[in-house]
Amino acid sequence: MNLYIIRRQSAWGSLEALQSAGAKSAQVGNEEMSDKIRWIRSYVVEEPDGNLGSVCIYQSIDEESLREHARRVGMPADIISPVLDTLIVRPDPE
Repeated sequence: MNLYIIRRQSAWGSLEALQSAGAKSAQVGNEEMSDKIRWIRSYVVEEPDGNLGSVCIYQSIDEESLREHARRVGMPADIISPVLDTLIVRPDPE
């Protein structure tokens, strides 16, 4: 599997909506597509319009599997970029 970044821009109007989408995302990924994708982590951001977006880290066999996962969950995958390298300066804060 390869590593990808997915940008989901202004996808949710509230933290509750994001948490609901996250639960469905985990369910679809773990139960329906575990041979094609793995959700690693997500960073939630406040967008300029006040909505919530995210930057998600996934492993996947290909970009189309990530798009299919997003369709099944009902959330955007605005930008999908393959990760070429990882530079770790410090571990993620707790």
